[in-house]
Amino acid sequence: MLPLFAVPRFEVQRIEGTAVRHRKRIVALAYPVYFELLAGVAAGIINMVWVAHLGGAAVAAVAVATNVENVLLGVILMAGSGTTVLVARARGAEDPGAVRAAVRGGWALCALLVPPVAIGGYVLREPLARLVIGGGTPAALAAGYFAISLPGMAVHFGTNLLDGVLKGAGDTRTPMRLAFLANGLILVLDPVLIDRYGIRGAALATVIGRSAALAAGLVALRRNPVLRAAGKAPASRPLLAALRLTARTGLPMSADFVVRMAGALAMVAVVARLGVTAVAAYGIATKAMYVATMAFYAVRQAAAIHTAQLLGAGQDERRAVGRQALLVSGAVGTAAAVLLLGTASWIMRAFGGDPEVADAGALFLRCLGPYLVLLACFIALGGVFEGSGGSPLVARITAAGSVVQLPLAYGLSGLGLPGICLAMALAMGVQYAALARLFGRTAPGRRRGQDPRSALSGSG
Repeated sequence: MLPLFAVPRFEVQRIEGTAVRHRKRIVALAYPVYFELLAGVAAGIINMVWVAHLGGAAVAAVAVATNVENVLLGVILMAGSGTTVLVARARGAEDPGAVRAAVRGGWALCALLVPPVAIGGYVLREPLARLVIGGGTPAALAAGYFAISLPGMAVHFGTNLLDGVLKGAGDTRTPMRLAFLANGLILVLDPVLIDRYGIRGAALATVIGRSAALAAGLVALRRNPVLRAAGKAPASRPLLAALRLTARTGLPMSADFVVRMAGALAMVAVVARLGVTAVAAYGIATKAMYVATMAFYAVRQAAAIHTAQLLGAGQDERRAVGRQALLVSGAVGTAAAVLLLGTASWIMRAFGGDPEVADAGALFLRCLGPYLVLLACFIALGGVFEGSGGSPLVARITAAGSVVQLPLAYGLSGLGLPGICLAMALAMGVQYAALARLFGRTAPGRRRGQDPRSALSGSG
C-alpha cells in the first residue's frame, strides 16, 4: 500500500470525501435510534418511580417482570433484525419484489413467534412468576403483571417488527417518533392506572402506549414510498422461503442479544459475592451506563443498515463503513468514559440511597473507561458484520467472551468492583481483538466473479 504522500491529490480527496459521506450517513441513521432507545429507558425508570408507591414487593415484581420481557425481546429480534437487513439490502438493489418478500417473511415469522409467548405466557404466568421471583406476595404480584404484559407482548413484537421494516427502508426517524408516542402515553397513563388497578395498571399503561404506536406505525408503513412501491410488485420469493431467510438472517443477532442478557444476569451472581452494597451499586451504575451503551447500539444498527444497502447496490465498502462506525462509536465511548470519570459521584447521588452504595458505584463508574471504549468499538464493528451476513461470527465471539468474562470476574472479585471492571475490560478486549482480526481479513473489494452481497457470508 502506498504511503499517503504518494497518492495523487485527487485520489486523497476522493477517499476523504467517501469517508465523510459514510460518516454522515451513519450519524443520520444512528441518532434517531439512540433517542428511540433513550425514550424507552426513561419511561421505564419513571414507571418504577410510580410503582414504588405500592411498596417494595411491587417494585421487585415489576423489576423481575421487565427483565423477563427483555429476554423475550431477544426472540422477536430474530424477525425484526433479520427483516431490517433484508429490506435494506433489497432497497439498495432497487428491487421492490425483494423488499416485499422480506416484509412478508418478517410478518410471517412474527406471526409464528407471537402465540407461544402471548398465549403460553398467559397460561404459565403463575409458574413463571414463582420461578423468577420465588413465592409469596412478590410472585402473586408478578403473576398479575404477567397476565397483562405477556399477552401484550404480541403488540410489542408487532411494533418491533414494524420498526425493523421502516429502518430497513432507510427511515429511522419514524420509529423514534413512535417511541416518543408510546412512552409519552405510558407516562401519562401510569399515575392514573396504577392508582386505580395497582401493579396491573403499570402493565396496562405499557400495552396501551405500545398499541397506539403500532396503530400509528401501520399508517406510516402505507405512506413510505419504498414500501408503497414494494406493495405493488410481485414478491421475489415464496412466503415460506422468505420466512426461512428472515429466520436464518436474524437468528444470530437474536442469539447475540440473549447471550449478552444471560451473561449480565450471571455477572450479578458474581457481584453478589461482594455483598448487598456491591450489588446495589452495580445495579445503579449499570443503569447509568445504559445511556452510553445505547448510543453504541444505535451506531451498530446504522452501520448494519448502511452496509446492507451498499451491498444490495453491488458496492462492497465494508472496510470504509467499518472505519467510520469505529470512529463515531469510539468517540462516543471515549467521551462517555471521560464524563463518567468526572461525574460518577454526582450520578450516584442523583439516584439517592445509602452513601456506601454511592461511593462504591462511583468507583465502579470511574473504572469503566477501558471497557466502554472497547465495547463501543466491538458493537459498532458488529453492525458491519450484521449488514453483510456475518452475524453468526459476532454471535460466536460474544458467546466466547461471556465464557471468558465470568471466570475472570470470579477470580478478580477479590479486588472488589474494580476487579469486576477489570474482568469486563479484559474479556471485551479479547472479543474486540477477535472481531478486528476477522474484519482485517475482509477485502476492500471482492474476489473476481464474487457477488459483493455474499462476500462475507460465503453464500455467493
